[in-house]
Amino acid sequence: MSNEEQEFRLRLAKTLTTNGHLRTQPWRDAVESVPRHEFLRGGFFDRIDGNGPTAWTPIMPDTPLWLERCYEDESLVTQIAGTIVPADLRGEIMRPPTSSSTMPGLVVRMWEDLQVQDDDRVLEVGTGTGYSTALGCHRLSDEQVTSIEVDAGVSGRAGTALAKCGYHPHLIVGNGLAGYTGGAPYDRVIVTCGLVSVPYAWIEQTRPGGTILATLGGWMFSSELARLTVRDDGTASGPFLGGQISFMLARPQSPPPLGLLPDLDQGDERPTTLGADVINHWDTRFVAQIAAPGAQRVSLDRDGRTEHVLVDVADGSWAALSETGGRWTVRQGGSERIWDDIETYVRLWREAGSPALDKFEVSVTPDGQKITWQKP
Repeated sequence: MSNEEQEFRLRLAKTLTTNGHLRTQPWRDAVESVPRHEFLRGGFFDRIDGNGPTAWTPIMPDTPLWLERCYEDESLVTQIAGTIVPADLRGEIMRPPTSSSTMPGLVVRMWEDLQVQDDDRVLEVGTGTGYSTALGCHRLSDEQVTSIEVDAGVSGRAGTALAKCGYHPHLIVGNGLAGYTGGAPYDRVIVTCGLVSVPYAWIEQTRPGGTILATLGGWMFSSELARLTVRDDGTASGPFLGGQISFMLARPQSPPPLGLLPDLDQGDERPTTLGADVINHWDTRFVAQIAAPGAQRVSLDRDGRTEHVLVDVADGSWAALSETGGRWTVRQGGSERIWDDIETYVRLWREAGSPALDKFEVSVTPDGQKITWQKP
């Protein structure tokens, strides 16, 4: 270990402490000890900003400032389009990211919010690069940490980096949404991917009184961190913790392809006092997702104006909103009226005083998931 590497780790720990993410000494010890750069030896992708689609270019260990970048509090993309890693590419690529090393501030905040005890057994869903896994092993022990990753290549690279750093947790390749019964029951479950709904399998594999920490949202991409406590009756519930947290969605819960859009000139048309601009607001968009959990949002330029379109692929319902002279109009089609439902939920939320998302709560039973809010 070089002095420079040690200085970067100490600097990162100081930054995370100052920002309020790193709150207790055991986790500070972990951040000061675990070399994040070892989990990024395969390089990462840098975003190239421009007017067109987002492009990415590889940053390898021989690139100037690579080591320093590894210790910045930023997320670093490590895989593109499900298979492409930095070493595969020379130049640029315009495909969506599929795996990353999450910003250390969020990783540490989640471990702190998980509130682990010394003897807890933890299931981590989403191994990723293995950096978060290593922090968990340092705080607990190898035997107490089980980490599951759907991508065999990602898991293999993480395992190599973990072993190089002296950590040997239980690494499983599989569908993290199904959990891993081989290590159950767990005291804690920590999830490093985004979710639309909490799988009931995790509740079944967590002891009563145990905790599940996961980021919940929807296909309009507003999400928050939730901490659920598992009950004796086989249910789980708990608050959202606030902070506008987001992760790449778990692949099985990613939105379906939109396919061919419906005929937006058809449907029922009416004026609306609630315009599409309201769902640019993070909290309001979260409420809209509760009302229309299957809806995806796209914007189209048609006939010289912008139309804001919501589509539920599963049932074919849709809503198209446009503004003329400061007045909004909505057209809707399909079996459901998406915008009617969103209007109702947003109105009820506003009548309750527009509570912030840390006043929301999620509950999960064998029959499904429900999100509610409390009045301020």
